[in-house]
Amino acid sequence: MKRLAILGSTGSIGQSTLSIVEQYPERYSVATLAAGRNVASAFQQVQRWRPQVVSLATEELAGELADRLKAAGVTGVEVTWGTAGTVACATHPEADFVVSAIVGVAGLEATHAAILAGKPIGLANKECMVAAGEILTAAARERNVPLLPIDSEHNAVHQCMRVGQPNEVKFVWLTASGGPFRKLPLADFAHITPEQALKHPTWVMGQRITIDSATMLNKGLEVIEACRLFHVPASQVRVTVHPQSTVHSLVEFVDGSILAQISVTDMRLPILYALAYPERPASNLTFDLAALSHLDFEQPDLERFPCLRLAYEAAEKGGAHSIALNAADEIAVEAFLARKITFMGIPRTIEKVLELTPESHPETIAGVLAVDEQSRTLAREVISRS
Repeated sequence: MKRLAILGSTGSIGQSTLSIVEQYPERYSVATLAAGRNVASAFQQVQRWRPQVVSLATEELAGELADRLKAAGVTGVEVTWGTAGTVACATHPEADFVVSAIVGVAGLEATHAAILAGKPIGLANKECMVAAGEILTAAARERNVPLLPIDSEHNAVHQCMRVGQPNEVKFVWLTASGGPFRKLPLADFAHITPEQALKHPTWVMGQRITIDSATMLNKGLEVIEACRLFHVPASQVRVTVHPQSTVHSLVEFVDGSILAQISVTDMRLPILYALAYPERPASNLTFDLAALSHLDFEQPDLERFPCLRLAYEAAEKGGAHSIALNAADEIAVEAFLARKITFMGIPRTIEKVLELTPESHPETIAGVLAVDEQSRTLAREVISRS
């Protein structure tokens, strides 16, 4: 029985993880839940799963949840809050495996603490790896802690790499759907609305990741994550636009062989893979081979999607530039959704912040978070002047 700490339990990855626990009760149970701001969902989850600890974003929300649990007669569950609460969930002695699925850098300290505590990690938070991947991977190697990607693309790469040695890899190929604007004339990009950008052609995701997919910044973050997870330079990570989204990623080996991972577009499969690794439990997540009757692969258009170019530039420099890329994007996406900047204002904001970011390589999580906050402040200043 593997007991799980689920960070981001009320989000889509967290809910999908709980559905896996429901499907495999003989394999998995819930030790702790970090639920963010959704008190109603947290209440339902605690009633169903009875974790040892549940954490909310703030003391006020934790108090609201505690009152609801008391009124419902639910006892024996510690209710905590904030970063300290998330860390407590991630490092709880009864947790055997941590699913890191909190969006943004909010889950960074808890993920780092879990690694230091020797907990295997199922990583669904690419922002942690983008901002602090150098620190996290070094700590994981030192303690022999597995970092198992849940992101569908990196999970696919992980699966493909099981058949070869790292020195046999020529290229890691990340597939991208191309988002909703793959064929939109470039002249029309100035008029893209938030409503249009939130209509992803393949996946149902949160707002920020959906906008990031539309700008292809999401794929850029994945390039950086791949560099950190698989210890390859940015020059060995390539992106191909694959609108069918049936091939989740590929690995090209030095002998010319290319291995692809193909499966349904359902996040439960990469979650199950990470939870069960190195086993492969039977599941009902079957794939219809008829979907392979037509496959397209295209070069990404960097003029249409400058965020991808900016991500490669940040990947080459690493350190503060990777941190600034992620932080500036988060602020720019918020501004776009609030109609304060245009769709193309997102890459313009990121590029300006990167230009103003001095080169450095923070060696601690506190240092990473300091650069992150500075970059966010800088992005807000750039937006206010635009």
